[in-house]
This record gives sequence, structure tokens and C-alpha cells, in this order.
Amino acid sequence: MSAFIQQLPALIGVIVGALGSYLAIVRGDRARFRREQTARWEERRLAVYSDYARALKRTVTLTYRVASHLGNDPHPHPLAPEAAAHELASALDARDPVGEALLMLGSPDVVERAREWVVAVMEMERFLAERTQDPEAWSALLARQRAARERYYAAVRGDLALPPGHSGRWILDRSAQGA
Repeated sequence: MSAFIQQLPALIGVIVGALGSYLAIVRGDRARFRREQTARWEERRLAVYSDYARALKRTVTLTYRVASHLGNDPHPHPLAPEAAAHELASALDARDPVGEALLMLGSPDVVERAREWVVAVMEMERFLAERTQDPEAWSALLARQRAARERYYAAVRGDLALPPGHSGRWILDRSAQGA
């Protein structure tokens, strides 16, 4: 018995060490799981945010082309409203499911900026549906849509903790800036 009592402190030390190792491993695994889960959700949100932007941008591009046909926009590839109707309807159909995914996974700020952007795009669609020919009014709608798009991207970058990005405004004619 005395040999057992002499070995007892060492045995208790082994048990405490094993228990400590087990707890450290469990804590580490939980932390790793949380980090991986957070990364997966961020990847999913980025995909949803990108899909929504791509779907909305498809509509925007079509509106540029129709506006060009009506004499409101300088887009190089005009498209008659009749020819665009099917493509616009298809773009709208593609926008709905990604909009629902955005509502489920998006942060409140991103969803609000997405709403602002889509409202601006819907006003562009309405403008063209009425076959309005007013380049100045169209230009104002474009400016509003571009600002809404920029705010959407800023909200996405903020939600995903990404650095600031490009505004997306391309200057095609450098002579217009005096360069």
C-alpha cells in the first residue's frame, strides 16, 4: 500500500495533465470551428452580394441599351424596347431569387443599400417603359443609380471587413479632364 501512496501524486499529476490537455484541445477545436464557420458564412454572403450585384447590373446594362435606342444614352449598342422586353423580363426573374437570398444572409445595412439601388434601377425601367426621350432626366437617373450602387458596394465591403474599393466610375475620355 505504501508503494501505491508513494505513486499517488504522480498518478494525480498524469490525470490532471490528461484532463488539462483534453480541455485545451476541446477549446481549440471549438475556436477553430467558430472561425471556420464564420469564414464559410462570409464566403456565402460574398457570393450572395456578388450574385445580387451581377443580376442588377444585367438590368442596368439593358436599360443603357434601350435608352440609347431612345436617344437618351450614348451606349454603342442600342436595343429596341421590343427586342429588350424578353431580356429585361429574364433579368427580373433572375433578380428575385438572389434578392431573397440577400434578405436571408445580408446585413441590415447591405439590404437597405440594395433596396436603394434596386429602387433607382426600377425608376430607370419605368422611365424607359414610358418611352421618355429626355437625356438630361436620364443622366440624373444614371447618377442616382451609380451613387446607390457605390453605397451598396461600400456597405458590402464594410460588412465583410474589406478595404475600401474603387468607385466603379471609369473615365473614358481623358481630354475631358484636361489630361
